[in-house]
Amino acid sequence: MTELLTAAQMRAIEQAAIASGEVTGLELMERAGLGVVEAIFEEWPELRATSHRAVVLCGPGNNGGDGFVVARLLKEWGWEVEVFLYGDPERLPPDARVNYDRWREAGEVAPLSLDRVSVGRAAVLCVDALFGTGLVRPVAADLVAAVRALSDAKLGGARVVAVDICSGLCADSGRVLAQAGSGLPEVLRPDLTISFHRAKLGHVLDDCPRRSGKLVLADIGLNAGRGDEVPPVSLVTSARLVPGKGEGHKYSHGHALILSGPSGHGGAARLAARGSLRIGAGVVTVGSPLDAIPENAARLDAVMLRGVADGAALAGVLEDKRINALCLGPGMGMGAREAGLVRAALGVPVPGLTRDLPSGVGDSGRGGPGSGPGRGLVLDADALTILSQQPDLFAVLHDACILTPHAGEFARLFPDIAEKLAAPATKGPAYSKVDATREAAQRAGCVVVFKGPDTVIADPKGRCAINSAHYDRAAPWLATAGSGDVLAGFITGLLARGFSPFDAACTGAWLHVECARSFGPGLIAEDLPEELPKVFRALGV
Repeated sequence: MTELLTAAQMRAIEQAAIASGEVTGLELMERAGLGVVEAIFEEWPELRATSHRAVVLCGPGNNGGDGFVVARLLKEWGWEVEVFLYGDPERLPPDARVNYDRWREAGEVAPLSLDRVSVGRAAVLCVDALFGTGLVRPVAADLVAAVRALSDAKLGGARVVAVDICSGLCADSGRVLAQAGSGLPEVLRPDLTISFHRAKLGHVLDDCPRRSGKLVLADIGLNAGRGDEVPPVSLVTSARLVPGKGEGHKYSHGHALILSGPSGHGGAARLAARGSLRIGAGVVTVGSPLDAIPENAARLDAVMLRGVADGAALAGVLEDKRINALCLGPGMGMGAREAGLVRAALGVPVPGLTRDLPSGVGDSGRGGPGSGPGRGLVLDADALTILSQQPDLFAVLHDACILTPHAGEFARLFPDIAEKLAAPATKGPAYSKVDATREAAQRAGCVVVFKGPDTVIADPKGRCAINSAHYDRAAPWLATAGSGDVLAGFITGLLARGFSPFDAACTGAWLHVECARSFGPGLIAEDLPEELPKVFRALGV
């Protein structure tokens, strides 16, 4: 995994480096500007060969200082460069002011306004160095019009480059900071974004990935330390390798139980079961309503099948201590039977069950009954809706549980948190999907997987990771019926193999995207488990 940074953490790293004497602020600004120019030439080698016209928009902070360095370096390369400044040069930070003065020795600086920015006039490159990661308030209305000129230039064929992050976006949340009706959300979509040292949280969240073009990280010679006590947020960049099977029998590699819906609704559970089996669970069983057994039997071979009529029957099945992972929700339904299944899975007394709960169902970390030590429980789809409707069940969630909601299910489970996330972002750092998922995980007392192209995974202690399906990992064909069911199966299979809930969620989500990328367009959910062997071979498993 690769650590992501907040804007504050990045500033702290820079300040620590400056305070230690290893580098000055001016040197960092020079490195940043050079990194931008090198990234531009790397992306478009033809721009290196001859001179061209560039327009650089500089803001009132250190991001603007980076822009002045970019302008000067392009000028030294022989380019015609126009520079526009938003703000008063007398109020620039010290390092930015030095680079403003250095640029003034080579060229002019015009005030930034719509009538002065003629970026469409034969410019091949436009550089957005207005705000970067330091933006904490909505972009002013007068600047929106000027930024719109960049969009017009792009339509005219100019390449647009953002320094650090596209102006108008919050670096911690990826959300647009703009006044209602300003038009900024649809204004600027750079071709290339060049950030420094580490990617920021916002680069992989919300609006930012689709408003960044290609993301490039430039090394400016900083150390890795953050210097704070905030639990880090990591970008999932690889799978925790699923070990190959060594000696032992099938049960030594785990037994996953997937609960099925009624007749005509068993496909989702079968997809989850196939995913669980392919990812390496030694045994996978579909627990089926009695009327659906013929249908499921006709579609299952390597996956075992067992009748599970109701919650009391499930409690009996769970007497088998070899079952160490359980998945409820895909296509399950939301009636009384299904609520009983959730109750039994969580170890809550089931009406009609007269005997004691099985010994495998015991305390698990929140002071009440749960699914038992070592038995992981994935609650997906319909099971999440049941949880949202029955607070008593939500209250007995425990640290071996994993909740896997998409946005709609998240809003049903955590309506107040979802409301905060949906509120307009009027100041930064804006409330983010990371904030929301961490808050939800703490409330639920278990791992929460908030699904989407920016899937966020958090545990109750604040540990957090993002599985991003953006940039070179984009896989839009994952938006297909049943893909979430397969993901639930992947995670359940990894739990069966002994992964912790957090690691199972991170690894399952990453492999889910890798399978989609490996297969390519035309993907349907059934293809995802069948692509796993190819992905594993590529990983050397």
